[in-house]
Amino acid sequence: MITATAKTYRNAYTGLSRETWLLSLVMLINRSGTMVVPFMTLYLTSPEMGYSVGAAGIVFGLFGLGAFSGAWLGGRLTDKIGFYPVQLITLLGGGFLFLVLGQMKTYPLICIFTFLLSFVNEAFRPANSTAIAFYSKEENRTRSYALNRLAINLGWAVGSGLGGFLAHINYELLFWVDGFTNIAAGLLMWLALKPVNYKPTPHKSADQPRVLSAYRDKTYISFILISMLFASCFFQLFTNLPVYFKKELHFSEPYIGLLMATNGIIIALVEMVLIYKLEGRQKNLVYITAGVFIVGISFLMLNLPGTAAALAFGMIVLVTVGEILSMPFMNSYWISRTHSTNRGQYAALYTMAWSAAQTLGPVGGSQLAQHFGFTMLWWVIGSLSVFASFSFWKLHKAA
Repeated sequence: MITATAKTYRNAYTGLSRETWLLSLVMLINRSGTMVVPFMTLYLTSPEMGYSVGAAGIVFGLFGLGAFSGAWLGGRLTDKIGFYPVQLITLLGGGFLFLVLGQMKTYPLICIFTFLLSFVNEAFRPANSTAIAFYSKEENRTRSYALNRLAINLGWAVGSGLGGFLAHINYELLFWVDGFTNIAAGLLMWLALKPVNYKPTPHKSADQPRVLSAYRDKTYISFILISMLFASCFFQLFTNLPVYFKKELHFSEPYIGLLMATNGIIIALVEMVLIYKLEGRQKNLVYITAGVFIVGISFLMLNLPGTAAALAFGMIVLVTVGEILSMPFMNSYWISRTHSTNRGQYAALYTMAWSAAQTLGPVGGSQLAQHFGFTMLWWVIGSLSVFASFSFWKLHKAA
């Protein structure tokens, strides 16, 4: 039994390119400093800063607006100059801006530099997604994206866990660690990954898809809109949920960090093997539908009576299962509709959907919680996630 399990784990990780592993290592270092985002709302609402939940939601909304704009520009630049320079510039630039943001204390400056930071940071993602597609093969593309997500979530586990303890000492430490890990990731990529002459040239070919522009692909636009709805719900996990844990359930920062880290640890242990077992057995949208439905149920769980600590832990486990089933196959879905000449465009639209959700989700959720309470927030978020699940299923049946 142990031998068979070990063989399954080994097979799940074999066949991926050196560059794919290196990009994942870059991502691991980068995301090991992911401390500002999960604790930004707590930082702004802390006694030291003294802002309301609504004001913090607006700042996080500006983070999403910057991310939306940065994703659009990142996609365009990737298709024009290639994924390598875009990744390098955004990693180094984002690191510098983290350091600057940590020194901002007035609300207008916090808003301005939050927008600038997210603009630069999110321009990295379309370039990174395009790079993974470039260095992977069709038969292992979902696993290549899953490895990248594993790196993100391992980093998230480290960052969230350590971030909880650092926040307990001094919130400003989070900005220093996040900034230097960004810069370290950029330096590693510069030193270890050789630039490639990747600049797609438009041409006619037999295998070229009928819809060359992502903005004219009606099915893809539907997918993007549903993804944005789901992502708006999912982002409550990193914004309003920690505030709920702190203010309503009275959890400590270290325990909140532990809960957030649990999400990353489960993904690191389970996702690659599960993807290895599931890849190719069903259409991508089938897995996406199931995962999004589970996420919706997990948010509804927060309104159940019971022991707060146990319910919170169970909710995190369930939402992680839904995330594992949905998100890797979302990447596979959009990449399956692309061509080398428009990959940055498709990646940008997908990133923009999640970036827009970073505006809509936190702002809408924080205002709903402030005026109607967290119980109403979880009913709304859970119901919208379930609706998104049925919308994905309808998209699957129409294909």
